[in-house]
Amino acid sequence: MIYQRASSTAVAFSPTPYDRVIAERLHVPAREGRAVRVEAGRRFRVIDPDGGQVADTWAFVGDDPAEFHSAQHTRVHVNRLFPRPGEEFVTNARRPILLLEEDATPGIHDMLCAACDPERYRGLGVEGPHASCQENLRTALQAVGVDAPRFAPQPINLFMNTPAQPDATIAWLPAPTKAGDYVLLRAELDIVLVVSACPQDIIQINERNPGPIAIELL
Repeated sequence: MIYQRASSTAVAFSPTPYDRVIAERLHVPAREGRAVRVEAGRRFRVIDPDGGQVADTWAFVGDDPAEFHSAQHTRVHVNRLFPRPGEEFVTNARRPILLLEEDATPGIHDMLCAACDPERYRGLGVEGPHASCQENLRTALQAVGVDAPRFAPQPINLFMNTPAQPDATIAWLPAPTKAGDYVLLRAELDIVLVVSACPQDIIQINERNPGPIAIELL
């Protein structure tokens, strides 16, 4: 299935034509994470099927997961807080790892906020177990035979709406995506892609009702 919206706000930089037939579709259940290997040159979509859902996203170099996409290096590389279509995410070795080809969303994403983890939920008053993106990352990597880092790298928080305010605080707002909104990326290296359907239900970034995410390999 290819998502099409009647009034698309997609922004693209006119990439080289390619076959958009979906080769594989992965369902990431609400509050869970999934990992998949993606070879260099392959394109993939990360889709918000229902709308209003954040997707914490990571890319690790396939043969050396100690090298991974780096938010801080990417911000310097593109000289902005988040790449625009036609711009690259780079690794902690400053090598291009992902290219953002198309953004069929309102264009709001985050690359400042850490992945949620058990301590974050304890700080928010949660007692007992609670799913987290850090644990989803660990579980997803282990499922494909990759050793997980002790601490989650800064994720690419797709669809996350956390703007800085004039007083330098962060506003934690609902994700603005509608059903079927997506971003299209291209792997610039052989990677292990991990996507977590963020389980945050204490603050309103997922409208306190976490949903699924879909990955389409093209």
